[in-house]
Amino acid sequence: MSQRTERRGGIHVDQSDLLCKKGCGYYGNAAWQGLCSKCWREEYQRVRQKQIQDDWALAEKLQREEEAAYASSHGAQTQSHPQPTAPQPHPGHVSLGPFSKFEEKKTNEKTRKVTTVKKFFSPSSRTAPKKETQEGKTPSPSISRHASFDTDQVSKDFVDFLKNLQKPGREIHKQCRAFIVNMSSKKDLSADELSECVQDFYQNLADRLMGHFKGSSESVEQVMDQVEKYIMTRLYKSVFCPETTDDEKKDLATQNRIRALHWVTIQMLCVSMDEEIPEVSENVVKAITDIIEMDSKRVPRDKLGCITRCSKHIFSAIRITKNEPASADDFLPALIYIVLKANPPRLQSNIQYITRFCNPSRLMTGEDGYYFTNLCCAAAFIEKLDAQSLNLSPEEFERYMSGQASPRCSSEGDWSQADPAPAATNPVLAQLNHNLEVLSGLSSRQETLMEAAQSLQADLLSWPQSVQREVHDILEKYPLEVLSRTISAIDANNVDNDNLPPPLTPQVFAG
Repeated sequence: MSQRTERRGGIHVDQSDLLCKKGCGYYGNAAWQGLCSKCWREEYQRVRQKQIQDDWALAEKLQREEEAAYASSHGAQTQSHPQPTAPQPHPGHVSLGPFSKFEEKKTNEKTRKVTTVKKFFSPSSRTAPKKETQEGKTPSPSISRHASFDTDQVSKDFVDFLKNLQKPGREIHKQCRAFIVNMSSKKDLSADELSECVQDFYQNLADRLMGHFKGSSESVEQVMDQVEKYIMTRLYKSVFCPETTDDEKKDLATQNRIRALHWVTIQMLCVSMDEEIPEVSENVVKAITDIIEMDSKRVPRDKLGCITRCSKHIFSAIRITKNEPASADDFLPALIYIVLKANPPRLQSNIQYITRFCNPSRLMTGEDGYYFTNLCCAAAFIEKLDAQSLNLSPEEFERYMSGQASPRCSSEGDWSQADPAPAATNPVLAQLNHNLEVLSGLSSRQETLMEAAQSLQADLLSWPQSVQREVHDILEKYPLEVLSRTISAIDANNVDNDNLPPPLTPQVFAG
């Protein structure tokens, strides 16, 4: 998808670049060469059919050459040995060793599409192999062995949902179980072939449901969401980042690329977000959390939900900063900045997983498709990011990539940006410096507190001794003298008795 960078306007992508290159009106995808899922499948099948025809033409040519060589060699042996040891086989069934294997491979490749999904919906094909494909009522042992609590819960929810559909629900459940068993046995298929099998199953089942619900797309979409959740939860471990692809290598390359671009600032990308505003900073943290959480989801629809929530937080941060609704030109640079800050785990694998196994209607239309298309653009931009994209000279870009210089300061220690104001610094580094200053202040305060605590401890230990010394000194200076006291009787003659009042005289009253 074409991208152009302006000096002041930042990163800009025309909305027409997000649409399918064939002009069908749906969203395109970089993984599909700019086509939507519908056009890509048609193009893929056309190219594959042509490849099969070419292979068959080559096989027939090789077969004729091998038959001619065999006939000539067999004629020479007949002349040297008159008695034939075996009857002449039919030319079309000559046993030719390696060529027979090649022919068998091409035959299987040509008929694979017919034997994948359509046989699940054919009544005649269900009767004979029913015992083979649905032996018992449980999925294959390889899937059951890895079943977790989440998988069991999803299966239970799927069964509960289908109970409302009654007879069609039982048929859908049977077809989904048969499809999972069939897919679990196809270990040798490539990722594209697995994707084609799943997409064919989606398409056939959606067509049948459309007839059952009489054209109600909303009801069909609800059922397809549950089907996707059930199937992809069960098949997740075998189809996510398969060994037949280079998804893991791409993940490592993308992760190392983002690490190498750690020096990219928000001003270089011309992002309309001010992280000094607490609400903006909170939305940025939530957006980073959502994009990282995408890797923990199993269902493509849930992964798309993480991308959608991340994008909405970005729009909220831009709206708060600008005090006006965000535009598409503001969104893509901000999404690139969030991806650079988050460095999401297994980004390429998650994008490929969604592309291959998500319900195609979600990727072609709606906000989920729009946000996912922008994420693909952001990943492609990061891979091709250069000096011109960041409004830098090639020399500056190379110095920053090699670590010889930093965007904050030049080699002489001066600010390399045109605006030396503190707002032009990287907000992450500014927050880091602030945290270091706070920690330094806390450290000094802790040292002062520890010194005061030790001094108090020493005072408490010396206080009893000092009190004891003071008491001892006072006792020595003022010794205690105990005087003896004599106790006299009340009637004893003493001086003090003179001060006593006279005794009372009894008086007699005449009656």
